[in-house]
Amino acid sequence: MAGTAIPPDTAPHEPGPAADRRPGRPPAPERPRRRRRATAGTGRLAALLVSPTLLVLTVVVLYPTLMALDESLYGPKGLDPKTGFISNTEPFVGLRNYTDIFTQAGDRFWNAFWNTTFFTVVTVSLETVIGVAMAIVMHRAFRGRAVVRAGILVPWAIPTAISGLLWKWIFNADGIANVLLGHQVLWTADGFSAKIAVVIADVWKTAPFIGLLVLAGLQVIPKEVYEAARLDGASALQQFWRITLPLVKPALLVAVLFRCLDALRMFDLPYILIGAQKGSVETLSMLAQNEASNVRFGPASAYAVLLFLYVFLIALAFVRLLGADLIGGVGGTKKRKSHAVRRPRHRVREVTA
Repeated sequence: MAGTAIPPDTAPHEPGPAADRRPGRPPAPERPRRRRRATAGTGRLAALLVSPTLLVLTVVVLYPTLMALDESLYGPKGLDPKTGFISNTEPFVGLRNYTDIFTQAGDRFWNAFWNTTFFTVVTVSLETVIGVAMAIVMHRAFRGRAVVRAGILVPWAIPTAISGLLWKWIFNADGIANVLLGHQVLWTADGFSAKIAVVIADVWKTAPFIGLLVLAGLQVIPKEVYEAARLDGASALQQFWRITLPLVKPALLVAVLFRCLDALRMFDLPYILIGAQKGSVETLSMLAQNEASNVRFGPASAYAVLLFLYVFLIALAFVRLLGADLIGGVGGTKKRKSHAVRRPRHRVREVTA
């Protein structure tokens, strides 16, 4: 007489809709439920919520950019050969303004381009180091921390024009800077000392901005992480490199990106502190302003368009290279393919009695 033995790890068969299953075979795994797709109403609601932002961006960014691009194709007003008076319309010159920038005004343009790049690299690097140090100091728990935080953030709250005037008095010929150094330095004259003056003034003003954003990143790090590191024997330097810096990296990268975009558009600080048409500190924004003040709106728009392209390419490269870190590593890891685990089937053994 032959019978069938059911393995002990098999669940007992229960009556139900799957009553026609063979005895001894485990139930089939449940299929994962599919997520509900966004309906047309949800899409319309999302478009409605985003439309104010898109409208503001169109008015503030897209429209002025298109107008500047259109204006850069026209030359300055000249004399009308028929009447001998200044023409009321600007002549269409096509891309001549751009070719003049790289040919006739090439030396001045490249000087302003390298000055802009120099100020961006040097100031942002110094501000990053000093800002992180400020954030660590402000994050410490000590008596009078609120006063220290307020004092550190004061330079950032001062308008740039006022800051430029303050540093202009400091770097004056008989100012406090020369008194501390003990000899005369022409800080506000045209030369390398003028670049140093602009760098010092800009770092003093905007380093607290990076410190503020890094401080926000430090405050979300749990204290248990540092306690565990101390129990493992990690030194203060190891805690900074292995814990603090990796965890505040997203906030730090956002701060550096904002500062790079702001430094590339530098105008008011060197203009007030040193002055206009100083070759050692002249930036691309100052070139555009100089052309516009001389009623040469076509060349001024061409400078503005080139500056826009420079800033856009820097921002695009920054986001492309460090995009995953800007949002805290979300999306930075590739999704692994999920392989279905096959469950071993229980063989039915025949027992002969």
